[in-house]
Amino acid sequence: MYIWIDGSGENLRAKSRTVDFTPKSPKELPIWNFDGSSTGQAEGHNSDVMIHPVALFKDPFRGGNNRLVLCETYSHDGTVHRTNKRHSCNEVMQKVKDQHPWFGIEQEYTLQDTDLHPFGWPKNGFPGPQGPYYTGVGANKVYGRDVVEAHYRACLYSEVKIAGENAEVMPAQWEFQVGPCEGIDMGDHLWLARFLLHRVAEDFGIVVSFDPKPMPGDWNGAGAHTNYSTGAMRQPGGMKVMIEAIEKLGKRHASHIRAYDPHGGADNKR
Repeated sequence: MYIWIDGSGENLRAKSRTVDFTPKSPKELPIWNFDGSSTGQAEGHNSDVMIHPVALFKDPFRGGNNRLVLCETYSHDGTVHRTNKRHSCNEVMQKVKDQHPWFGIEQEYTLQDTDLHPFGWPKNGFPGPQGPYYTGVGANKVYGRDVVEAHYRACLYSEVKIAGENAEVMPAQWEFQVGPCEGIDMGDHLWLARFLLHRVAEDFGIVVSFDPKPMPGDWNGAGAHTNYSTGAMRQPGGMKVMIEAIEKLGKRHASHIRAYDPHGGADNKR
């Protein structure tokens, strides 16, 4: 199953093909293509977008020798597609690989019914105030644990570096953690974990939302909190290096905020 990020910058697409061998590396798999006019990545008169396999994982749904393959997108002329953020990210990761950048990302999300109302919430009202739901146990405190457990097992089977999970502050809101991962592996493992969550929830007839504020009002938002360090930060005296890095980040705060969601920061602003 070939998997890629579509023109929205946040949704995933996938399609399958049969090959006559069991791949051991993504480079062994053929480059493929799809109709980009149906994914927000091309116009109808010239719609071919190419997908290049870049990361290989075991397939927990089909089992056996089946594989999930994360792909980068390229235009029909072989240039990097405008929606392909992984390519430039990997170039940076290669430049700084001697610094051994580690990431750990805590991905919050909300489970929803197919009408996009939070799963388990009353249809004509609201659950009780926040407080008992975070890390809660019990049918009146958490909704959708079967999805969460199935996702956890799928990640472990696929060898995604999932580190944990817990119920979050808003009912029907959960979090999983991926990492520590070094360099480009962080993006690959996080996106594959997101794909697995969507795919697992599909079997339960449940929708997954990564929206930062799915419910207006006094309800907890959802984020992807990022833990980061370099080799120098993890050594004695590393606090000094951390402060220097934070000061550099502060000078580019506005541009970073614009890059943190697909709508130039407008989603997180909510």
